[in-house]
Amino acid sequence: MLLGGEVSAQAYPTRPIRIVTPYNPGGTSDIMARIVAQKLTEAWGQQVVVENRAGASGMIGADVVAKAAPDGYTLLAAYVTEIAIVPSLYPKAPYDPLRDLAPVALTALTPMILVVTPSIPAKSVKEFATLAKAKPGQYAYASAGSGSPAHLAGELLQRAAGIQLTHVPYKGGGQALTDTLAGHTALFFSSMPSAMPHIKAGRLRGVAISTAQHSSAAPDVPTVAESGGFEFDIGAWNGLFAPAGTPKAIVDKINAEVTRSLTSPDMKSKLATEGADTSSWSADQFRTFVYSEVAKFARIIKEAGVKAE
Repeated sequence: MLLGGEVSAQAYPTRPIRIVTPYNPGGTSDIMARIVAQKLTEAWGQQVVVENRAGASGMIGADVVAKAAPDGYTLLAAYVTEIAIVPSLYPKAPYDPLRDLAPVALTALTPMILVVTPSIPAKSVKEFATLAKAKPGQYAYASAGSGSPAHLAGELLQRAAGIQLTHVPYKGGGQALTDTLAGHTALFFSSMPSAMPHIKAGRLRGVAISTAQHSSAAPDVPTVAESGGFEFDIGAWNGLFAPAGTPKAIVDKINAEVTRSLTSPDMKSKLATEGADTSSWSADQFRTFVYSEVAKFARIIKEAGVKAE
């Protein structure tokens, strides 16, 4: 059986591959899917096409791949939401990411940046926490929607810093950023590419990076943990998944080519300008990361009492 899998992996791919992205064109997941599709097409001489299947917090597209044939010809360009957050927010989701999907490769690790409107006289998380403790519930934080990474980062910040904020969910990060720029909300855990032009122009203040590691896109900005003096590590990420049961030899072959392409010096540099870091993790290492992320978000959602809306 193993020999058969190795032989099929050596011949793979013999026909076009479909990468499903569960979001509309133009977003981070779609952009990463198209980068991967181009690299695999160039490497293997087989057409790799991207199919957008948006809706239901990424569940529609993820379910398509979860129910596809486990042969390596249908892949999912996933975002953290439909893999690590959905299981705890939507217990009746049509798929179980840990049971029905096989982690293939991490394609981008993208820290969020905590931005505050300049009218707030806080230049660090610790300074903002002092202001917020004096006015419980009076400062509002924006998010891209209930259950989004930005929302859960805000929930984690409140508990870690011992403060009380008011959550204002929007239908997407664009409006959340716009209202923070206008001062309607005090702070927002934004994506790096969206926030950096406004930070450089002085329209927003970049206070801290959400992950435990610094960001290559903003190396001088401290982490929330450094700026606040407490443990804090939460970020967004994109990854490639296959239907569960896809032969390990095929999963490993895809992983090898994707990581080789994305960790090349020119690609690392290009993605870094967008605030995304890459890794050379094996499929097994990525699986370990995915399991830890599911557990982490489950803990945050349970402790904060977050419910799907």
